Amino acid sequence: MTGKLQIKNSTKSLQNTKHLALSIQFSLDGFSFCITNSDTKESLYLSNYDFEETLKTPQSLLDNIKRIFQENKHLQYDFDSIEVIHENHLSTTAPTEYFDKNSLASYLDLSVKIFKNDFIAFDNIEKLAIHNIYIPYVNINNYLFNSFGEFEYKHHQTVLLEKLIKLPSKDEKLMYVNVSKHHFDVVVLEAKKLIFLNSFNYETKEDFIYYILFTAEQLELNPEKFNLLFSGAISEESDVYKITYQFIRNVDFLKNTNAIFKSLDLAQHTNYTLLG
Repeated sequence: MTGKLQIKNSTKSLQNTKHLALSIQFSLDGFSFCITNSDTKESLYLSNYDFEETLKTPQSLLDNIKRIFQENKHLQYDFDSIEVIHENHLSTTAPTEYFDKNSLASYLDLSVKIFKNDFIAFDNIEKLAIHNIYIPYVNINNYLFNSFGEFEYKHHQTVLLEKLIKLPSKDEKLMYVNVSKHHFDVVVLEAKKLIFLNSFNYETKEDFIYYILFTAEQLELNPEKFNLLFSGAISEESDVYKITYQFIRNVDFLKNTNAIFKSLDLAQHTNYTLLG
C-alpha cells in the first residue's frame, strides 16, 4: 500500500477548530478522506491513499483501512459527524415509482452476483425520483460504527448524481465521466433528468473509449457535437484522455469550486465525489 498526502498548513487549522466533520471514501483501489470545519463548511485537510494493486477482498480493504486509521494522526480527532462513501460496482437503480424495499435482491440479481448473507442497502435520490440499490462493505461499516458510533453512508454513484444535478442545467444531453483507476462511471443528464447511468471496468485505453463511444451510439449522441465532462483520476497527459479527444470533439474537465484546491497541488476535477 502506498499513501499520497496532499495539503499544506493544515495541522494548525485543525487544532484551532472546535467542530470537525470527517468524510471518507474507499474502494478496492484506494482510500481518501477529507476533514471539514462543521461550522463554516470549509474543507481543511485532504489525504489520498492509492493501493499498489487492486485488493482482492473486502477483508483486505478493512485491514488497510485499520492500518491507515492507526497511523494517520488526523483520523484520531474527535469528529462531530462522519459521512462514508462506498465505491463499488455492486449497484443498480430503480424508478421510485416501482421501488419496493422488500424486494431489494430482485433489483440486483440480474447484474450483480448476490450471496445469501449479503446485506443490501438503498439510497433515495429524490430529485431524480430514483433509488440506488447496492451492497455496501458491511465489514467496514461495522468497524467504523465500533470506532465512532453512528454515521451516514451512501454509494458513490448516489453522491455523484446528487452533485451533478445541482449544476446549472442545459436542454441538450451532457455526458459526465467520473474516472477511477480501473473503472469509470458514465452519467448522461438532460435538463436535470437522468438519461443514462452505468459503470464500466477497463484495463486499456481501447476499453475506455469503446464504452464511451458505445454509450454515445446507443443514445444517438453525435461525437462531433455532444459535450463530455471528465472528473476524477484523469489528466490531459493520460492515455485515456488522449484517445477520447481523438474521437470526441468537445471534451473538458468538470471544475470543482471547493476552496481547498487553492492549497493543493491537484487539478480541480479530482476527488469530485468527495469534495465536489
